Amino acid sequence: MMLRLLLASLVLAVTAHAARPNVVLIYVDDLGYGDLGCYGHPITKTPHLDRLAAQGMRFTQYYAPSALCSPSRAGLLTGRTPYRTGIKSWIPDGSGIYLHRSELTLAALLKQAGYATALIGKWHLNSDLGDPKQPQPNDLGFDYAYGHNAFQIPTNHNPTNLYRNGQRLPMQPGYTAQLYADEAIAWLEQHSAATTPFFLYLAPAEPHTSIENPPEYNAQYSAYTKGPIVPIPNGVPGPRPEALLVPRGPGEYYANVAYLDAQLGRVLAALDRLGHRDDTLVVFASDNGPVTSQWENWYEVNAHGETGGLRGRKHHLYEGGIRVPAIVRFPSVVPAGTVTNAPATGLDFFTSIATFCGVPIPSDRTIDGVDLGRLLRGGAAPDERSFYWALPHPDGKEFAFRIGDWKLILNTQLQPIELYDLARDPIEMNNRLATEPARVAALSAAFHKFHAAVLADPLRPAKLQTNY
Repeated sequence: MMLRLLLASLVLAVTAHAARPNVVLIYVDDLGYGDLGCYGHPITKTPHLDRLAAQGMRFTQYYAPSALCSPSRAGLLTGRTPYRTGIKSWIPDGSGIYLHRSELTLAALLKQAGYATALIGKWHLNSDLGDPKQPQPNDLGFDYAYGHNAFQIPTNHNPTNLYRNGQRLPMQPGYTAQLYADEAIAWLEQHSAATTPFFLYLAPAEPHTSIENPPEYNAQYSAYTKGPIVPIPNGVPGPRPEALLVPRGPGEYYANVAYLDAQLGRVLAALDRLGHRDDTLVVFASDNGPVTSQWENWYEVNAHGETGGLRGRKHHLYEGGIRVPAIVRFPSVVPAGTVTNAPATGLDFFTSIATFCGVPIPSDRTIDGVDLGRLLRGGAAPDERSFYWALPHPDGKEFAFRIGDWKLILNTQLQPIELYDLARDPIEMNNRLATEPARVAALSAAFHKFHAAVLADPLRPAKLQTNY
């Protein structure tokens, strides 16, 4: 009898696992809409991500939840527009800003449903990965956490600011793309034979500045580099004297994206080797637009991210700051080689992943993301809806709101200042504010209604950020 009960329990566990896919959510840092070969980059070689796109669905109108890292990650993991969570901008070190325990992350939701969960890579949802007073990844649903917070110090080579489950580590020899791929593969190997499914949130540091690359990758793109390669380190008030703040061309940036692609290719190959290609939902996206050659900070020099011709860059609510690459692969579910022009956002991944995993969406809070399951299965796009972005910026263009093909930009005083028809003007060069008064009024009214609901959200914390 005991043996029969044990076998029955094992069959139930295996059946439940088969019905619930594993999930690998890859969220890269500052990768631009045009930075991959499958999105039209003419030089950088990204064969592994190009292959992932050929095996799944590639989005051409996917939007990050924000144009900066912390709010984008807050939106991704909660399915809630970042201003609801109190994460308005990037979180400075020691500021005491963090994602509150009252928020329910995708990791916590899946963990409650029996998933093994891990964060490997960038967190940046508090101001100190070693402070137990601030909610840490382990407090917000992750069984295991290995990585860094805001940016790699001194660069992505031999980082000194990595933590494992709240404990700061000594200098980790290697490049973060390789270190995180190594850790991800080891974690997958550890959990590949388990009867419970897994959720891996893999958040590489690349191509966020400051960057370094293995010499052989720099050599591949040396034709696009001028002068000696001198890294510009992070974690200091200003550039060190030996750092050459001179434009050296895009070669190092191209090499960094290519190296990132190679390391992600190792992780995807590990899924195949471990027999998890067919039962794993893989989601790939960037957290915000790139640092282009229009540098705004000293530590951005020699970044050359590509927006694919879209206006703006990281930290701006124009398309170049928020429209980024996204790819979804789930064999036998998502038709291979498909491209969708349907607008979608990182908030939708919370809802879509939970639904694929058979986990009910929380009903005790507002969830802004919608289920993309029908679209991902090759069906119709979600019904027309609104998209809301909010991000403080010195230029005062703090809000953007889209319905259909029309996008309204509003200032800090909530006044409409620009209107664009993205179907006819995707590069946002023709401001239609003066010629479309009725449309401006309708969009503005819808924005104010949505914004009021965000401000009144019962989970929105009292302490809010003031930095840009």
